Amino acid sequence: MNEYLSWAFFWKFVKFGAVGFSGVFVDFGFTYICKEWLKIPKYIANAIGFSIAASTNYILNRIWTFHSHDPEVMMEYTQFFAISMIGLGINTLILWILVSKYKKHFYLSKLFAIGVVTIWNFLANYFITFS
Repeated sequence: MNEYLSWAFFWKFVKFGAVGFSGVFVDFGFTYICKEWLKIPKYIANAIGFSIAASTNYILNRIWTFHSHDPEVMMEYTQFFAISMIGLGINTLILWILVSKYKKHFYLSKLFAIGVVTIWNFLANYFITFS
């Protein structure tokens, strides 16, 4: 059976998704605080929320999803964060298109963007960070 169609691959994706789901609360929470309370511009607030969630997601994915024991934690974190920053670019582009061009609701658009970026993040981290 193809390794990428195996139960183990699927189970890692499910676990990555669960970690990501918890990250949605971190992301939305910090984005909301920054945007609504601190009055930081929405795209900067989005980047702050996304970045904090990426850091907490790294820790959970390292321990639970991928069971990494790589002693090069900073290198692994740097790879994970770099992939997340590419994801942030994708996220921000989707958000900008949906909000600015199509006048869609900011937080619904953000949720859609997170869904798209989850697929990118999982595959890139599976094949690069935690390979």
